[in-house]
Amino acid sequence: MFSPDFEPDSRGCIWLEMLSRSELPYHSPVILSRNGHTPGDRQIYALKNCSLVITFISAKTATAELRTKGDTIPMAKITKHFQTEVQQLLDLVIHSLYSNRDIFLRELISNASDAIDKARFESHTNQAVLENNPDWKIKLIPDKDAGTLTISDNGIGMGMDEVEANIGTIAQSGTRAFLQNLKDRNIKDHPELIGQFGVGFYASFMAADKVTLITRRAGEKTAATRWESVGDGTYTMEECAKETRGTDVILHLKEEMREYLDEWRLRSIVMKYSDYVQYPVVMDISREELPRGIDGKPIEGAEKIMKVEEETLNSMKAIWTRSKNEITEEEYNEFYKHISHDFNKPFRTIHYAAEGTSEFKALLYIPEQKPFDLFAHEHRKGVQLYVKRVFITDKCENLLPEYLRFVKGVVDSSDLPLNVSREILQEDVQIKRIQKNLVGKILGTLTEMKEKTADDYLKFYKEFGVVLKEGIHFDYANREKLQELLLFESTKTDPGAYVSLKTYVERMPASQKEVYYITGTGRQAIENSPHLEICRKKDFEVLFLTDPIDEWVVQGLTEYDGRKLKSVLKGELEVETEEEKKEKEGKKEETRKQYLGLLEFIKDKLADKVKEVRLSNRLTDSACCLVAEEFGLDANMERILRAMNQDVPESKRILELNPDHTIMQILNKLFGQDSGNAKLADYCEMLYDQALLTEGSPIPDPLRFTRMISELMVFEGQSLVEKD
Repeated sequence: MFSPDFEPDSRGCIWLEMLSRSELPYHSPVILSRNGHTPGDRQIYALKNCSLVITFISAKTATAELRTKGDTIPMAKITKHFQTEVQQLLDLVIHSLYSNRDIFLRELISNASDAIDKARFESHTNQAVLENNPDWKIKLIPDKDAGTLTISDNGIGMGMDEVEANIGTIAQSGTRAFLQNLKDRNIKDHPELIGQFGVGFYASFMAADKVTLITRRAGEKTAATRWESVGDGTYTMEECAKETRGTDVILHLKEEMREYLDEWRLRSIVMKYSDYVQYPVVMDISREELPRGIDGKPIEGAEKIMKVEEETLNSMKAIWTRSKNEITEEEYNEFYKHISHDFNKPFRTIHYAAEGTSEFKALLYIPEQKPFDLFAHEHRKGVQLYVKRVFITDKCENLLPEYLRFVKGVVDSSDLPLNVSREILQEDVQIKRIQKNLVGKILGTLTEMKEKTADDYLKFYKEFGVVLKEGIHFDYANREKLQELLLFESTKTDPGAYVSLKTYVERMPASQKEVYYITGTGRQAIENSPHLEICRKKDFEVLFLTDPIDEWVVQGLTEYDGRKLKSVLKGELEVETEEEKKEKEGKKEETRKQYLGLLEFIKDKLADKVKEVRLSNRLTDSACCLVAEEFGLDANMERILRAMNQDVPESKRILELNPDHTIMQILNKLFGQDSGNAKLADYCEMLYDQALLTEGSPIPDPLRFTRMISELMVFEGQSLVEKD
């Protein structure tokens, strides 16, 4: 025993006297670290024909021992503390970072896959890594008696220094260091690794109260390393024996986590998260069966025996990683049914690989029919996000915008930089790049379909057009692309036929300056609306906007091809040319003066119901209609807001009257003869109720309205009887 805490000589070396000078082959200077040591630390120095082993008993006291060549130097079990901040991070991983405890198995299988990737790559230049076993696999070993679950791989394994760096310090990542090494050596053809070994490994403590790791580096028949921790901020390390290469992670499961020893539970987790990992994930499966005779048939009546067979739990069939020309239509269809749970074939398949600033593979499907969960936001699953074949989530809201939520499929990123959690994706610039690429590809596919196979696009649009329209309101960047995909019924299309905005503009009369539309609950409810009369007379096409979302569409799409979109339900309609205005100017002024008194009378009687009463230039056949202000709420928008249990702002609309209608001429004469006639007030109410009915709104007093209608019918009937 000696104390190494003494002054070095002029060369900075410490001279050690070992038992006697005659025992040393030659006097060798040994440089000892001046840092503090913990009990059990050991330093080994190679001499000429032997090794010098220094074992620290305390920070300042050590023993020295000579070992001849060929002797093994077992390492004593030592206890170490994590870095100061590691305990907090460990608590975060165990209790907060992952909301789903199943994730621990995904992480460990991913780490095992990484380890095999490294071994395969290294074996290309160093056959010793294989150790005569080129069959790669990851094995799950549940032990219900011991309460342990072992995840074993025959990958690259680790030496003691690597264990210390990759596990002892959570911030380290063995995978990242490996890739950085390849990058430094300018090696391009390297395997894809999942990364973040440290954090993923510590997810084990969500299910285990103690974790043991036994590992030996491939191709090095030296002692293995045993690492163990109960997650309390300390861990132990020691040398041990391990015959095969690779790593065994042994989880001593908590009592309430024993479900992870059940076969069905392990199968379901592997299928969900690791089904496409490219190496077999295997497990020994025990089954009772009858013994078989010489002919291979079961022996009836014999006592059943327990048979154990190793089964592969994952399919390893990530078809999106293959070239398109290698995949049959049947394979595409089967994969779609697998991920979408849809019995029908996909309507369109989009399979491509993106390269450049964002590298990923995507296999996307447009369904033939609406998925049942299209409008069920809480339970809807979206496109599945994978990182190098490992399932991450199917609820990454930033991967595709809401208006493309009908798209099913898989996106597998090769370079997605995940934060400390693979499960909880943060706002990430890489995700935004992927989204931009995906949206462009999907909209491009729809545009091509619309241009080349119009019937197919119409079939798609009838299923998903209402959802696609949401993008006009929410996706400003792609609004121009989306507006070209919109279709509408109109006054010039048959029921079930549609027109695009482009076609609408192409067939506009020269005198038409705006794109006209009308909103409502359905074609039947609006195609005979009095608001359309002047447009029909002038042969102006009017689009039918009958989906509730259309009210928000026109808020985002205010013009097309330089032409303003104009609702026939709002404001004044400027449908006359300058020549027509000049020609009718004198007549309009004369008519306005003729009806001025009556209009003021009607406005006074309906003051609590309408904002204004005016003569209409949109009515040609009907007597009256209600019109919203240019930026006010029309009747359809009010209905939608009420259906959504929203507060509807109190507003009054404008009552427009047709001066050329007979009823207006009669009312004006009656008003001129006796402005105090009680019937005039009733007729004002009837005009207002009539306007409400034609727009599809309820009348405030149906009983009073029917009574007045009955009186008019009696009066008209008596007149007819008297004539006869």
